Amino acid sequence: MDIPALPPGFVVDAPALLGRAVLGQQWRDLAFLHWPVAVSTVQRFFPPGTRPDVLDDPATTYVGLVPFTMVGAGIGRRWPVRWAGTFLETNVRLYSVDAQGRHGVVFRSLDASRLLPVLAAHVGYGLPYVWSRMSRSVQPAAEGEVRTWTCARRLSLVRSRISVRVGPPVEPTPLDVFLTARWGLHARHLGRTWWVPNEHSTWPLRAAEVLELDDGLRAAAGVQVSGLPPLVRFTPGVRTAFGAPVPLPSA
Repeated sequence: MDIPALPPGFVVDAPALLGRAVLGQQWRDLAFLHWPVAVSTVQRFFPPGTRPDVLDDPATTYVGLVPFTMVGAGIGRRWPVRWAGTFLETNVRLYSVDAQGRHGVVFRSLDASRLLPVLAAHVGYGLPYVWSRMSRSVQPAAEGEVRTWTCARRLSLVRSRISVRVGPPVEPTPLDVFLTARWGLHARHLGRTWWVPNEHSTWPLRAAEVLELDDGLRAAAGVQVSGLPPLVRFTPGVRTAFGAPVPLPSA
């Protein structure tokens, strides 16, 4: 796979938040599964004031399938919620950029194993969280430990099962950086498009190999891609903080 260079001005390290952190949390034991997807097939999912982010081919962007464990989500940096703030999550995300040049993500779905954060995210940010039954397992192996995540939406037939073998650390390629150095999200809420900034350290990435993929989350999100992902990574995770949402001008 040819790895293009990052676009001029792409911000590799997280800018410091302006003002106090609104939310703090840890993202642990996370897998990144990525597929290229035609811009024309996902354009309609981007809120006003944003557009699909592209790297080298203006007709191609990316969709990510990302299972992980949320740990200690809470108010600010010092007030984690020990029980309700720790849960499993799998999200389907697209990659966005706005007129201010901020490269972020647009979530098509976020499945979570606890109801309280699902409700809070709907009310506070308009994010498409779904309450689901989820599990995670780790199996040691000589060739690299195997990690498996499952998801079953409540009152729905949508299911997902992802199993990957974790490999050695890797030096991030420009494509890795393009897909993971995302310092905020774009969301439509209360009739406006918002930028929600976040900051965290650089992802410590490891190689990974998909052993099993039986996923209905991407199709349920309206993103049709087939086959195994050409880019797979695993990371032990980072600690992150979110700033206050900022409305996009005239969006």
